[in-house]
Amino acid sequence: MKTLGRTLKDSREMIPLTLRQVEEATGISNAYLSQLENDKIKSPSANILYKLANIYNIELDSLLVASGIIEKQSSKKSKLLNKIALSAKELTQDEEQALLEYLRFLRHKKNG
Repeated sequence: MKTLGRTLKDSREMIPLTLRQVEEATGISNAYLSQLENDKIKSPSANILYKLANIYNIELDSLLVASGIIEKQSSKKSKLLNKIALSAKELTQDEEQALLEYLRFLRHKKNG
């Protein structure tokens, strides 16, 4: 399972935003954001996670689960993601990178 820090960093880079831009939009300091992304802060407040979920356009529950605040709930979406994760084990590093780049492209196109 991805760490909270990795989840936050991947989500930020998908948009894409710099740490400074996130700081300006949320009021969360650049230094604090960096510590979160590097897993130096393990238990941020739900309020911080709420702000980040909103700016990154991701489910708050996924951040709450990654931080250990709540337990993961089973859903159709998570079952689909589990199937994808199982097939992802067979991906090469280059294939994984290509998929991430394609997802960034789709999200940029959607937001653009």
